Amino acid sequence: MADSKKFLGTEDLKKLLWRLSIPTVTAQLINVLYNIVDRIYIGHIPETGAMALTGLGVCMPIIIIVSAFGNAVGYGGAPRASILLGRNDEKSAEKILGSCFALLLVISAVLTGVLLLANRSLLLAFGASANTIGYSLSYLNIYTLGTVFVQLTLGLNAFITAQGFARTSMLSVLIGAVSNIILDPIFIFTLHMGVAGAAWATILSQCISCIWVLQFLCSRRSYLRIRRENVRLDGSILRPCVKLGTGTFIMQISESVVTICFNSSLLKYGGDIAVGAMTILHSVMQFALLPLQGLGQGAQPIISYNYGAGNKARVQNAFRLLIRISLIYSLTFWALIMLFPGLFCRVFTANEDLVAYAVPALRVYTASLGFFGMQVACQLTFTALSDAKSSVKAAVMRKFILLIPLIYVLPLVFTKNQAMAVYLAEPVADAAAVLYTYELFKRESRIRMDAMDQPGFCAVPAEH
Repeated sequence: MADSKKFLGTEDLKKLLWRLSIPTVTAQLINVLYNIVDRIYIGHIPETGAMALTGLGVCMPIIIIVSAFGNAVGYGGAPRASILLGRNDEKSAEKILGSCFALLLVISAVLTGVLLLANRSLLLAFGASANTIGYSLSYLNIYTLGTVFVQLTLGLNAFITAQGFARTSMLSVLIGAVSNIILDPIFIFTLHMGVAGAAWATILSQCISCIWVLQFLCSRRSYLRIRRENVRLDGSILRPCVKLGTGTFIMQISESVVTICFNSSLLKYGGDIAVGAMTILHSVMQFALLPLQGLGQGAQPIISYNYGAGNKARVQNAFRLLIRISLIYSLTFWALIMLFPGLFCRVFTANEDLVAYAVPALRVYTASLGFFGMQVACQLTFTALSDAKSSVKAAVMRKFILLIPLIYVLPLVFTKNQAMAVYLAEPVADAAAVLYTYELFKRESRIRMDAMDQPGFCAVPAEH
């Protein structure tokens, strides 16, 4: 087993990054389909599609929160497991997997109870109006029932990727997404279930993905397996994992908080159509950002494994390759949005009034997207190097310190079109965040790389 995973430290970097990143990027794009396919179908429901789409958009902050818990556990535990694999310590890596599995089960139970009890109050606080609350409740009540499937699929799939099984990880997402694409039109249109049908299709698809992930991690094909004796809440194991996952959690939770702030501000300055446009803008941004995250996730096992093995040159070269590819992608996607904004908007709605409103908003909202590849590459490399503190700093700076205040300040400055000023907050914050994160990365990575030259270097402290 120890020899079979050494390809992470020996194979040509370009070939290895492509081999691991193509499945993870594909998986991220497919993962977008879970919610975006729902939005596409719902947005095209005759007569009520535009309002139903807005109602679903109000649910997005809650869906993001649910996903954030699963990703935080997975991307807090998985990089540490990769580093331990680099040190040939499979036993400790499996203990991390078992404890994270137990934690995901507990989180699932808590989230399900909270959402079933407080759904209406949360939706009203997050921007639902009298016109959209019915659609929002219809979707969220059903989606909540599948919380455990979401948590286990997202959290445990990270451990599959961390071992270098990127293709298997991609199939985990692909199986669920294809199921969702097939089930959505059946439930929404054939069975006339509307928004509720989209929710049922989503949770059934997540259930199928969850079964696939669990059977793989319990099989002999996996280097790391879920073993009964390791499935327990061990604080000494979970504390550093939770600490490392905090950056990922804040980054995703901030998306939810920001969406709430956007929706409430846009409802005030532009009404339901402005909130509906925000749903489209957020969906397009997901198409842009998730492949970048997929690239980072493909690079993570390479960086983490070689960091654990003390291979400084390979860690540095892997990051340089990652940031170069990330920037090429983000600049290309930005150019396509600037040239064809209407094409992107019409994917989600046939309502021409909504398209006309969303087109200029999309150009403004994504104005700084071109250089965002640098932000994502640095942020995910912090996690790969087990640098929890820097990961949290970058996440907090972008959303909480920069973006949220700007959402409320800019409409007071640009009073002629206050709704558009709300959208402008995103590119202003993103440009500043990219500069901050890159400077932080240069400083902190230099410290980590210098430490690798010291005798007795250990990437993972004794507490694991």
